[in-house]
Amino acid sequence: MLNNKMRRGVLIAAAAVLASTAAHAGGLERGGYNIDLLFDPADYAAEAAATYVNPQRDLKNVRDNVPADGNLNGLKNNDVRDTEGYWVPRIGLKAGIGDRVDCLLDYSQPWGAHLNPGRNWAGANDNIETKIDSDNYGATCSYSFDLGQGQFRVLGGAFYQEVSGFKDRLVFDLPAGAPLTGVGRLSLEGHGWGWRTGVAYEIPEYALRASVVYNSAVDLDNITGTLDLRQVPGAVVAPLPAANIPVYGSASMPDSLEIKMQTGVAPGWLVFGSVKWTDWSQLQSVPFCPTSTKGLAACTTRTPTNLSPEATSLDLLYRDGWTVTGGVGHKFNDQWSGAVSLTWDRGVSTGIGSLTDTWTLGTGVSYTPTENVEFRLAGAVGLLTSGSSGQITKDGRTYGGRLSYDFGTDIVTAVSTSLKVKF
Repeated sequence: MLNNKMRRGVLIAAAAVLASTAAHAGGLERGGYNIDLLFDPADYAAEAAATYVNPQRDLKNVRDNVPADGNLNGLKNNDVRDTEGYWVPRIGLKAGIGDRVDCLLDYSQPWGAHLNPGRNWAGANDNIETKIDSDNYGATCSYSFDLGQGQFRVLGGAFYQEVSGFKDRLVFDLPAGAPLTGVGRLSLEGHGWGWRTGVAYEIPEYALRASVVYNSAVDLDNITGTLDLRQVPGAVVAPLPAANIPVYGSASMPDSLEIKMQTGVAPGWLVFGSVKWTDWSQLQSVPFCPTSTKGLAACTTRTPTNLSPEATSLDLLYRDGWTVTGGVGHKFNDQWSGAVSLTWDRGVSTGIGSLTDTWTLGTGVSYTPTENVEFRLAGAVGLLTSGSSGQITKDGRTYGGRLSYDFGTDIVTAVSTSLKVKF
């Protein structure tokens, strides 16, 4: 059995570790969805957390496979750092309403990406810089009732999500001193609503909690933006004009299902684990069409048999993601506790891109100087497994034909800190 103070300390450290390891998962995931604050036993609790992640993915043996657009082989770098570090913030406010109802308001950035290899590499015709940001505003409530030795909890909520970003690439390589740069930019923004539902069972006496939570997809049916081709010669982009073209499209951020389990195993000791499935496979090739064609023809992925008005696309070709975590936590005394975890995340790339399997080791500590204040600090180091990217064919269309490259086993590091105040 664990007393309440001991149980809370171990759970605090475990949460710190999970925050640092969850911020670099497959697809476009950053912070993902985190509603753990809803389970805090305090009547009121506020939490602010920030995680910095530094993925160090290096691309090697890069080759430009479309020299007709300006041969970059031998003129640009064939080895390049592809990724940029990023911050993941999270803010939450939890309130208990009577003995049975708890509610959580939270802000997070669940999705994102920042690839910035620059212009001086052999794959600039595919990407110079790509950046995706998101903002998520959620409200989740639960109702609990006694069942056996513990409490059964039913939860549900909704969230509003905004997603925006841009991609720069070298459409045509022009000589130094030319009046144009040859660079095109796709800028986009969209928003949508999602919902969540789940159940949990808790026996506080044994620090036991088991939960299943489903988060719905967020349909971004109203993506708008521009395709800026003003720096590209008109003959290169014809029949599109060398102009700032309004475009539109649609996509869905993925739904997910996560199962979490934790339990005390001895005084001061806790084991925890989770399994999460994320439906990244719904992001394949995302087409964007000139707004002038809206209502005239459907904006779908162009193939040899489908002459869609597609002007450009984001080609991801993801498969579903799986994330499995296991760990152990220990309470050293009334103020200090620690935890360690190991996470495997299945890569979502399927022949193009560099999102392969990741193995991450995380460790963290928590410090509770008083009953009402908690500090957490955690770190993680992971291995990004090796692979290659090149041309593939799917549903009659060729993808990844602009370039090919290899990558070895690289490293990702993360550090996370948070402050929780209960009152």
